[in-house]
Amino acid sequence: MSKSKADIEKILSYDIILFMKGEDFMSFIKETEKYLQDVFKKCGYEIEEVTLESSSRRDLGEFQINSAMSLAKKYGKNPREIAQNIIDNFDDRFTNVNIAGPGFINVSINDEFLLKRMNESINDFDNLIDKYESKNILIDYGGANAAKSLHVGHMRSANIGEALKRLAKVLGNNVIGDVHLGDLGRQSGMVISEIKKRKPDLCYFDSNYKGKYPKLEITPEELAIYYPEASKDAKENPLRMEEVREITAKVDMCEEPYFSMWKDIVEVSSNEIRKTYDYLNCNFELWEGELSSLKYIDKTLKVLEPYMYESEGAKVIDVAKSDDKIEIPPLIVIKNDGASIYATRDLATIYNRMHSDFKPDELWYVVDARQGLYFEQVFRASYKSNLVSEDVKLKHYSFGTMNGKDGKPFKTRDGGVLQLNDLLSMIREELSKKMNKYEDGNEKNNILDKLTVATIKYADLLPYRTTDYVFDIEKFCSFEGKTGPYVLYTMVRIKSILDKVNINSEKIISIYSETERNIYLKLLELSRILNQAYTEKTLSYICEYLFEISSLFNKFYGETNIINESDNEKKDSYVSLLKLIYNTCSKLLNILAIEIPSKM
Repeated sequence: MSKSKADIEKILSYDIILFMKGEDFMSFIKETEKYLQDVFKKCGYEIEEVTLESSSRRDLGEFQINSAMSLAKKYGKNPREIAQNIIDNFDDRFTNVNIAGPGFINVSINDEFLLKRMNESINDFDNLIDKYESKNILIDYGGANAAKSLHVGHMRSANIGEALKRLAKVLGNNVIGDVHLGDLGRQSGMVISEIKKRKPDLCYFDSNYKGKYPKLEITPEELAIYYPEASKDAKENPLRMEEVREITAKVDMCEEPYFSMWKDIVEVSSNEIRKTYDYLNCNFELWEGELSSLKYIDKTLKVLEPYMYESEGAKVIDVAKSDDKIEIPPLIVIKNDGASIYATRDLATIYNRMHSDFKPDELWYVVDARQGLYFEQVFRASYKSNLVSEDVKLKHYSFGTMNGKDGKPFKTRDGGVLQLNDLLSMIREELSKKMNKYEDGNEKNNILDKLTVATIKYADLLPYRTTDYVFDIEKFCSFEGKTGPYVLYTMVRIKSILDKVNINSEKIISIYSETERNIYLKLLELSRILNQAYTEKTLSYICEYLFEISSLFNKFYGETNIINESDNEKKDSYVSLLKLIYNTCSKLLNILAIEIPSKM
C-alpha cells in the first residue's frame, strides 16, 4: 500500500523528533509504543502507557495491543468501539490491522517500515535497543580468596558479574567492577604457619632479627601446596590450629613481620588468580579486597559509633524492623576481643566506595544465596547509620548452585571441591576430541580456548540466575542444541559466507521468505530481551535469544543458496541480512564475555 503525502510527512516528522532527541532515541518497540500512546490520546483516551505485545497468532498479526479493554470501563464504551476508533487513526506503518475478540487490536509491520529499521541497524546495534538514564554502578563480584585456588564455586559469581557489568554498560550506565579479594582471614595464618614449618630458618621467624625484612620469595606452586597441607594438619592438630589463630590475629592487627609477609603472599596469589579471570574474559577495574579496607576502618567506626552498643563484650548494631517476617539478629561490628571482622571490613569498603571519585548510585553484590541474611544486615546497618544515603541502592543478586549429574554440588570423583582450572581442562579435553581436523598448534589452541570459555559461560548463564542447574560436560560441549559451541559455530558459518561472497552491500532491499521476516521480527524484540535481562539481572534471556536467532539463521541457510544466488538484488539483501545477524550477535556474545573464533 502506497503512502499519502500526509502520512509520509507524519512519519518523517516523528523520526525527526526522535533524531533531535539524541540520547533518547528509542528502539522499535519503545518508539511504536510511544506512537500508540499518542494515537490513544489523540482519540481522547488518557493512558499512561501502551504495550505492544508479540503475538502467538501470526495469522492474526505479528503484534497485539490490548489497551482498549482496560479503557472500556473508564470511558463507558464497548472495547471494540474504542479499538475501532484507534485503528481508524493509524498511519500505514501497520498492515493486516484487525480487531479480534472483545477488543484485541492485531497488527503486522509494513515491509517498508520494517526494512528501514533493519537497514539502520546493520552497523548500529544501539538502533535496536533502549538506553537507560545513566547511573554510576559498582559491581562487587568474583570474591576469590587469596592464597587459595579458584574452585567451581567462584565461577558463577565471575561469569554473572562480568556479564551484568557489560550489559549495564551497553544500556548506557557507567560501571566498574571490583574483584573484592578475600585477602584477610584464617588462610593467612595457615600459609604463614606452613612456611614456618618448612622454612624455620627464615629471618621472619627469628625473634632476634633486627634488620629490615626482605620481600618474601614464594612461588605459585608453593602456594598451591601450603594452604591445603596446613589446613589438613590444623584440623587434626589442636596445637597447630592455635598457632594458626595466633598468626591470623597478628596479620589482622597489622603486626610485623607477618603483615608484610602476608601482603607479599597476596601479591603472588593475585597474579595467579588474575590469569584465570583473564582466561574467562573477566576484567576487573578494581583489584581491592579486605586489606584495602583497613585504612578506612577508624573513619567508618566513627560514623557507626552512635548506633552501636555493647553486647557480651562485642559491639553490635540492631538492624531488625517491626515488619520482619523472620528474625534479623544484630550485626556484630567489633568482636569481644576488640578485633575487626568480615562485617567491619565490608562496612569500611562501603565507606571507601561512597567517598571515592566514582560516587556510585548503586552497589551490586553478586554473591551466592547463602550470604543473603548477612548482606541484609550490612545493608540495613549502612542505611541506619547514614553510611549510605537512602537514594543509593545496595543490592545483593544471589545465584543458584552448579551441580553434578547426581544433583549435588559439583565435586571431584573423590568428593573434593573441584578446582576451576581443572574444570576448564576437562571441558577443553572434551572439545578437543571434536576437532581432529586441526593439527596441534597455535591455531587449534586459540580455537579451543575460545570454545572452552564459550562452553562454560553459556552453560553457566543459560539457567535463570537464581536456579540451580546440572553441569553436564558432554551435553554442553555439543555442537548441537542450546550450547555455546552451537552459537559460535553459527557465527563462524555466517562469517565464512561473508568472506566468500566479499560483497560490500549494506542494504536489505526486500523480504523474500517467511523465515527472513521471522528473523527481522526477532531482532525487533531485542530491546525487550535486554530490558528483561537488566531488570531481573539474569543473562538467561540473552542466551535463549542467541539460540533462537542462531536457529532461525540455520533454517534460512538450509532454505537459501546464498553464495550461488544469481539474482544480484536478492544476493545483496541476503548478504546484508547476514551482516545484521553477525553484528548483532557479536555484540550480545560480547555482553556474555564470549569471543568468536575465526574458524571451527
